[in-house]
Amino acid sequence: MRERMAAVFPIVREHMEKAQREQQATYNRPTQPREFQTEDKVLVLIPTAETSKEKTAFATPDGLFHYVRLPFGLHGAPATFQRLIDRILRPHQRPGPCHGNADALYTFFPQPQATEQRRGVCGIVRGCVIEGRYVPCRWLQHGDYKPRWPPGPELQLPSSSAGETQLLGVKEKKLCIDESENGSSVFILDHPLTIVFFGNSAAVQFQHDNFLLGEIQPNIENVAISRTVLLQMKKSGCRVSVINLIGLHETALDLDALTDKLVNENEIISFIFVVRLGQLTDADKMGLEWLQRVFGDRVLQFVMILFTYESQEESDSIIDDLKKNSALERLIEKCGGRYHTCSKNMSNQSEMRDLMNRIEQLFIDNKQQGYTSEMYTAKDLQNRTRRSDQPTVIGKSMDCTLMTETRQTHRRNVEKCSFDGARLDRNRNGWRKEIERLFHRLHLDNIHTSKLRAADVLQLTTHSLQSHESCADEDLIQTFLQKILMMNYRARYIKTIDTQHDGQQRNNDLAEDEEDADIFREISLIPEETNESDAIHPMDVQMAVFHCADSFLKQLMVTKLSQCQYALPLLVPDPFTQEIEFPLWTFRQINKSWKMKDAKNEIISKIQPVWKTETPMVTFFRFDSVSSSKSQLMNNLVNERHTTFFHRNCPGSSKTRLLMDGVVEIAWYCPSGKNTDKFSQCVAFCNLHGDAGDSEKQLQILTEMASVNVVVLPRLDPNDKNAKEIQNLYRGRNPLICLCTEDKSNVSVIRKGKYKIGLKDRNQSDVSEELIKAINKCLSFSSSESSSVFRLEDVSKYSGIRVDEDHDNDCNRGKKAAQHMMVLLEKKDLTEIKESFLPCQGKPWHQWCEKNKELHRSQGNEIDIEINQKQDMKKFREQQYKNGIGGFMKLFIAEINSQSPNEKIFFLKWLTILLDEYTSADLSALHYKYNEKWSKVRAVQQTTNEHAELERISRELQAATFGLEHILREIGQIYESCKSVNKNKEGLPCHFSSLPSLAAEMMISGFPLELMDGDAAHVPVVWVTAVLHELIKKLGDKRVFVLSVLGIQSSGKSTMLNAMFGLQFAVSAGRCTRGAFMQLVKVSEEMKKQLKFDYILVVDTEGLRALELSGRSTRHQDNELATFVVGLGNLTLINIFGENPSELQDILQIVVQAFMRMKKVRLNPSCMFVHQNVSEVTAGEKNMEGRRRLLQTLDEMTKLAAKDEVYVAECFNDVITFDIQKDVKYFAQLWEGSPPMAPPNPPYCENIQDLKTTFFSHASKSHGLELTHLKGRIHDLWEALLNERFVFSFKNALEIATYRKLETEYSKWSWNLRRTMLDIENKLYNNIENERIDEVSESHLKGKLKVKSEEVEKSMSDFFERDKDKDILIQWKASFHIKINELQENIVRETKRKLNEILQQRDMKKRIDAQRTRHENTLLEKSKELAIKLKDKANDETILKKEFGKFWKECVNQITTETPPIKDIDVLKDMKQFLTNYKSVPVNAWKTSRDIFSVPSYSDYVQLKKSCGITEYVKNAFRSAKQKFEFKTQIRTLVNDIAQHVDNMIMSYNIAMMGYNKSCIQELADYIKDRVEDYGQGSRDYVFTKEFYMDLVISICKREKKIITDQYTMFREANDPVFYFEKKSKEYYSIFQKYCQGATSAAIFGEIICQKLKEPIQKSVYKDTARDLTNEIQTKCDTLNGNRSKLEKHVLKNLAELEDFGKYITYFNTPRDHLKSFVRDEVNQYITDKFRVSVRPKMKENIELLQQKVMAAAHRATTLVNTTSGDVQKWLNHFSLQLSDLLIFSVKDLNGVSHDGVDDFNLLEDVISEELGSVSSEIQQKFSTKTFPVNLEHKDRPDEILIDHLCQCCWVQCPFCAATCTNTVENHTGDHSVPFHRVDGLTGSCYDETECLSADFCTTLVRTSKMFYTGQWFLCREYRKAGNVYTEWNITPDFSELPYWKWFVFRFQEDLEKHFEKKFHMWDEISYEWSQYSKEQAIESLDEYI
Repeated sequence: MRERMAAVFPIVREHMEKAQREQQATYNRPTQPREFQTEDKVLVLIPTAETSKEKTAFATPDGLFHYVRLPFGLHGAPATFQRLIDRILRPHQRPGPCHGNADALYTFFPQPQATEQRRGVCGIVRGCVIEGRYVPCRWLQHGDYKPRWPPGPELQLPSSSAGETQLLGVKEKKLCIDESENGSSVFILDHPLTIVFFGNSAAVQFQHDNFLLGEIQPNIENVAISRTVLLQMKKSGCRVSVINLIGLHETALDLDALTDKLVNENEIISFIFVVRLGQLTDADKMGLEWLQRVFGDRVLQFVMILFTYESQEESDSIIDDLKKNSALERLIEKCGGRYHTCSKNMSNQSEMRDLMNRIEQLFIDNKQQGYTSEMYTAKDLQNRTRRSDQPTVIGKSMDCTLMTETRQTHRRNVEKCSFDGARLDRNRNGWRKEIERLFHRLHLDNIHTSKLRAADVLQLTTHSLQSHESCADEDLIQTFLQKILMMNYRARYIKTIDTQHDGQQRNNDLAEDEEDADIFREISLIPEETNESDAIHPMDVQMAVFHCADSFLKQLMVTKLSQCQYALPLLVPDPFTQEIEFPLWTFRQINKSWKMKDAKNEIISKIQPVWKTETPMVTFFRFDSVSSSKSQLMNNLVNERHTTFFHRNCPGSSKTRLLMDGVVEIAWYCPSGKNTDKFSQCVAFCNLHGDAGDSEKQLQILTEMASVNVVVLPRLDPNDKNAKEIQNLYRGRNPLICLCTEDKSNVSVIRKGKYKIGLKDRNQSDVSEELIKAINKCLSFSSSESSSVFRLEDVSKYSGIRVDEDHDNDCNRGKKAAQHMMVLLEKKDLTEIKESFLPCQGKPWHQWCEKNKELHRSQGNEIDIEINQKQDMKKFREQQYKNGIGGFMKLFIAEINSQSPNEKIFFLKWLTILLDEYTSADLSALHYKYNEKWSKVRAVQQTTNEHAELERISRELQAATFGLEHILREIGQIYESCKSVNKNKEGLPCHFSSLPSLAAEMMISGFPLELMDGDAAHVPVVWVTAVLHELIKKLGDKRVFVLSVLGIQSSGKSTMLNAMFGLQFAVSAGRCTRGAFMQLVKVSEEMKKQLKFDYILVVDTEGLRALELSGRSTRHQDNELATFVVGLGNLTLINIFGENPSELQDILQIVVQAFMRMKKVRLNPSCMFVHQNVSEVTAGEKNMEGRRRLLQTLDEMTKLAAKDEVYVAECFNDVITFDIQKDVKYFAQLWEGSPPMAPPNPPYCENIQDLKTTFFSHASKSHGLELTHLKGRIHDLWEALLNERFVFSFKNALEIATYRKLETEYSKWSWNLRRTMLDIENKLYNNIENERIDEVSESHLKGKLKVKSEEVEKSMSDFFERDKDKDILIQWKASFHIKINELQENIVRETKRKLNEILQQRDMKKRIDAQRTRHENTLLEKSKELAIKLKDKANDETILKKEFGKFWKECVNQITTETPPIKDIDVLKDMKQFLTNYKSVPVNAWKTSRDIFSVPSYSDYVQLKKSCGITEYVKNAFRSAKQKFEFKTQIRTLVNDIAQHVDNMIMSYNIAMMGYNKSCIQELADYIKDRVEDYGQGSRDYVFTKEFYMDLVISICKREKKIITDQYTMFREANDPVFYFEKKSKEYYSIFQKYCQGATSAAIFGEIICQKLKEPIQKSVYKDTARDLTNEIQTKCDTLNGNRSKLEKHVLKNLAELEDFGKYITYFNTPRDHLKSFVRDEVNQYITDKFRVSVRPKMKENIELLQQKVMAAAHRATTLVNTTSGDVQKWLNHFSLQLSDLLIFSVKDLNGVSHDGVDDFNLLEDVISEELGSVSSEIQQKFSTKTFPVNLEHKDRPDEILIDHLCQCCWVQCPFCAATCTNTVENHTGDHSVPFHRVDGLTGSCYDETECLSADFCTTLVRTSKMFYTGQWFLCREYRKAGNVYTEWNITPDFSELPYWKWFVFRFQEDLEKHFEKKFHMWDEISYEWSQYSKEQAIESLDEYI
């Protein structure tokens, strides 16, 4: 609507501007507003009153609208109203501007004509029933006008002309007119004349330079928008607008609605019929017929034919064409001989002018009259008369005609007794309104143009989860579709909510006095119309859906109707245009099967698609209305137990049927091969609804194609209007059976093949028997006469009908593309097609699958075997890759890549249809051969030859099965083979990486994706995960609920899923599900409010215990499949068929074992049991007994499965939560009767609905899975299944991802607590230094932390309760609450320890601080004395500087002399001296020591204990061991732990504050000695050598030297007089200068205070900035936020980018040290990168904030002393108290500083403010990337804070590869783990009796039977039995080998071998594969896998 109005209103603005310009030219003067004068023009206003607005109403697809502001004069205005006004005001029309605005019409006229025109217009307007007032206006200076509305008398409307009143659609209104003196007049702008173009769209080229039609092709949406062209009539100068209907009469569903609107809104002067020159088609001929039918015969006087051509030569051939083509000549003659030629693109101006001249001449010839609405209305009467008064002619003209009077009399007589005679009046308006009312009641007002989409109908909605036996009108469509999709044939019997309520109410209102009751009187009071039910006819519901459905829904619906054994629409008249459609497309998926006897009297089975089946066809139709039901009679023939054809006696039938007349339905009788069959062959029955005399075309087609014609009529009467037609049928060759409803006679044979049977007062069974015999005789007669058989496709050959496939461009293109592909399969042996055309899924793929399973399940100990297996797999992949892509697959991929979404669906469906057709015959033959052979084998018992033959046929069957799923499987294997070599396949039409996107689009469109290859019994994980990845990119990471199904073969699993969700999984014979398929079902928006997911993923599987033809099925494979789908599904339906106990036990044991495995790996799927084909399902007692037996069997199977799985479980409920009452469903049998004619059983459909409801209750409690997690789950399940020990191999990716998410949150919670405690610690530290507090308690700290602690607690609770994965998180909730509480306790305890140490150190520092303060104050006093002496030289700065320098040097020298000097330190020398005191340490030990942190092996440091009987070094003893793992890890852990504790000890010494003492070196050495001795006393087989202790101490000392030296430097700078006072000289000189200048005491004291504050302010600002920056880094720095795994990933990335082998060795040996180094580098880099944008602004913000706080403290102190008359001491005390939390500043800092004379506190405050600004500026100027870390204490630096936070994690290393556990929580619960392990050789591990480094990954190693030694031998696969650290590690046995480590080993192979002095085992074999990885790929693998 908005778009239309956008096109309309720019023209309105044009008129408005024009009006204003004219007004301004006359009236715009710089004076005040005035009244109009007599010489002025008059402004006329005709307001559009409220009651008149309804006349402007117009229809849109969105409803009915009217104009509030009328844009008169525009094409978009309601033309009925417009033209009437134009016509009645034409005599008064003068040139002038006009504009409709503000509910009024404005216009101007010269004053002389105003009075006369006002009077004339006044009468006319009254006659036109328009309310209005004529008012004068004031002109406003700003170019606007404002009407005044004076009251006027109301006048009664005088009589007006009938025509005008009729056009306006009203009868009487009141008119209010102002009779003012100014007068008034009206002007309506002229509007363009309209030309309508219609005809063939192929005859026109739409482009931008097309003068008449432009570049936009018309459709149902834009046809109402006219196009005003730049052409005018030559004589009249009238403008021309064009309405373009070209092509629409062939495609539009509801064009009548548009034609009504077009006629009423436009003045049409000509209809141009566009025809392609030389190509007159049947459609062209029908175009003119359509025009006559829609607009009436009178339209022909306005028609001109326009022949278009492409080349000029063609234009000259018109005369020749006329001579050759008589049809063309007749066509031109019909149009009055009017025609014109022009180019197809209509861009030639000369031709267009000639065309306009011809049109204008036509206009003149028609007396300047156009096609009027009166003509349009009159044609309805003409059409009614034609239908009622003219005899119907079919084929040749009839020999006789019936008199109108006789016919009318006959009709009146029939109407009295006939049901069908009560049809609604078929006049155009009445009939159309009834149909529109029907669509409105069904809420299909707009849908029949925009179409119901299959995709929308198949969504899961609230309505679809409820069972509806009755509903309101608006819900009928939904309910019908819901039932029909569930194959419930009761869809036709839906009751509407009671419509007789009002009648019942009237009955209740009648008098209750029974004595006065009078039946004859009271029944007469009931209105006649209440006798007829107003309920919607069931078939109208069906046909309304049919008309409003898109092609896919229409096909789906008809397929389901066929499954319900209902008749199907064959010929369908359009309800609005009456155009007949043949919906061939809807039949394409329907197959029919039957059994019949062949010539040998043997029963043969047939299954064929109905569209190609050749059968006899029996046609039923009737003439006039008859008393017997034709459809009911047909049901007795086809299926007497089922209503195949709906008839008048069916429930819900009514007289108000609107959409069935003229509809032809078809049904097939399919024999079962029994003697009871009514017909021995398959027979098609066609039923023409309604009076055949009104359906000429349908009758012609049916009678010509029928094998037997059956006509139902009242009697054989030569005077009947249909007598001629009956005569023709009788004389025809085809058999004829006449059923006379008014005749009582039995069957009569009139002549051969001609029968008459009476129906009146006869038993229906007898009639049916006679009719069956007659039809059979007729069919045998037809067969002997070799009459043509009926073939559905042949219907499309008839002209005059619309074939749906031909008129759908997308369908056509899809069909052609599919047919093009099928051409390639012609003359090919079906059993060889897959091998030839789909090579990638052939032998190499199957060999790869087998080898992959062997590799995963092998127990070999030799790496060469694994390498050979991998090489074989690679070879198979290369073979796959080298297999060429044939033309078939090339064409498929090219087609699907180039098509639009809709066209793609058509293409895939067509391909499926054509492939089914192509394979069905051969498959049926193979099945027949197999069954025949199987019967022989069973009869003769077992013979080798017969079994071999059976196997051969079985293989042929498998090879011959060829469908769309195999093509998609081939695409998957093309992708996997290309992916394996990372190269595109030669000849592939696109890059292989785009193939998953195609499959993802197909899934979204509703096609299933193969999840498990049924032939190879393997999941193509690479392909499936790639498709899901693309699905995520297209849909987003949606949540899905996975519903899987398990059951015995042919137990109805797919049928059940199809019925539940309206799906179309293959269920036909020979095409049963193989493997597993998954399909998406969308959840509607309304349902998403109740559910927590967006889609249902339905997984259909092949049958368990399937003794497949290839013999490949085994129990192991069943277990595999069951485990896979159970693990994948949120809910698994266990489908049980029949009541065989042995089968029940077999399947239940498989299922129970699968659920037990899920329990062990902490997956919690739910299940439901569906017991199908159970008789007497209503018997409650039997159901209870069945449930009891089922539960008993489940418990027994649980015990058996528990033994296999080594699991403790006594009953099924120990394994899974299971409600035997709710989770077991009993299903009735599927068929109601015996196939092939049996419909689905309604109780079965009710069971499906019940199951769906229960499914919803399960689903509503689940969050489902995100697609990313589903992708991981598929991978993890299959990888675990490949390893035979599923439970040990399963890696729950979702659980791991959820735990990682929890770790990330834990990191945030712990950081919040740490960050808060840092702030608390800082404040308390300041108070301690300021001597405000003397004790710190834990309770005090907890109180301070309480608020933040409660926030964290709430955040934790919210996370565990609201997260989407809360069901998984719940297992860790308690442990993480404990961890957070422990963390809080630790933080409080650690803070208390540090603060108490500061308290102790404060007392020790007092002497140093007091001495420094005394020196400072002494200097101040002496400088003051010197200043007094030099006061007269205050202005000579040179003298002042010279004298002060001399004075300063003397004072500093004196202080230095008095103070002991602070000496340099040498940490290494002190440690060396200390070590020499140990007698056991060799003299030259210092020189020969090694760095213990970088040694490749500790073998030289250990010696076996003597108790072992071996005295040689352990390295020799370990050489005989198979693997050398444990001792290296243990010693490395000891070394790293000692180093970490030494770090903490050094930090506790606080050397920066307290200075250095040699005793700390002794403490460190003693601590190391004690730890080494304690370790040696443990129960180990070895002891350390003396060199171990020596090297360890020296290595640690060297490492800690820098930290100690740096801290000591800070201490020296702060306490050495020379350093300290050199920094202070400038500050003291400033004060000295002020003394000299005679500054007041207050000013000098203020400056002294600021100088004292300078250092505390700087420290505080730096610390605050450091903490703020740390918080930002922790939040925003990608490398340092998140959990431990993420941090590890970035560490590895950094190492790869640096490619520094030394750093790698540090990372391996001392991972904590490397992490510290990494954090420092990252923080320094962050500070450097963000210094300007983040660090400096933070510092500035902090210093400004602190400055404000200091000044606030100064102001409060000043206010206090001024109000209390305090002195300077009071001011100072109050000032320092307020700063005690913020700064280290106290009164003692000013002890000795004279503050005599300081009494002006306001001046003091001002001086502090000024000096503080200078201090702040100076601090800011010095702030830089260099000074920032230097001026921070070590513990306050951002990197150290982060190190302290990030290192509070697990540091336990894998006992095999030394990979560090990546758990974020220190001392965590559960096993240690890492996302990916490393190559074991990186720890120096080597094989037994060799010097070869291990090339195994831990995950691979623990799969094998290799052994390792830890005092005794253990199998690697049983590594936990080794005890100690081995029991604490979870190492999943799989092939998860991170490419990163393969790249690393290959890149640094030589470095590693040199470092360990060993070679890698079998390097030549493994190096080739490992060399394929680049550094970039290695880094990418970290993102992909971690």
